[in-house]
Amino acid sequence: MAYIPDFDLDDIVGLLTSVSEGRLEGSKAKDAIELAQAALLYTRHLRKQDDFIRYYKEFYDPSFKRKIAQEFATREEANTWLASGKADEADLVKIAGKGFQVARVPGRLTLIDAPLPEELGTDDSEE
Repeated sequence: MAYIPDFDLDDIVGLLTSVSEGRLEGSKAKDAIELAQAALLYTRHLRKQDDFIRYYKEFYDPSFKRKIAQEFATREEANTWLASGKADEADLVKIAGKGFQVARVPGRLTLIDAPLPEELGTDDSEE
């Protein structure tokens, strides 16, 4: 599967429609194409297109590296930052050398474990 750097969601959905039209009703291929269309449209419906694009880049683009939004010495400093309202959902942070990601839970943002490439021993670290 090829990486498409600057795709337009509407163009892709339209292309999937034209490909789907050539398939037999009820075939696995037609069903899969229509499922892909629904998944793409769902991201727009939820207003999560930017999240999808970020995920897509992480999944397919080997040159894409997530940036660390903030770095903290302690968890307490990170929690103060979260409470300040400056954090965004999905921000990647480093606390005492360990990776965490900002996640939304009902009514608030919190930090969840998100090991950094250097923690996992991969070559994808920024350093």
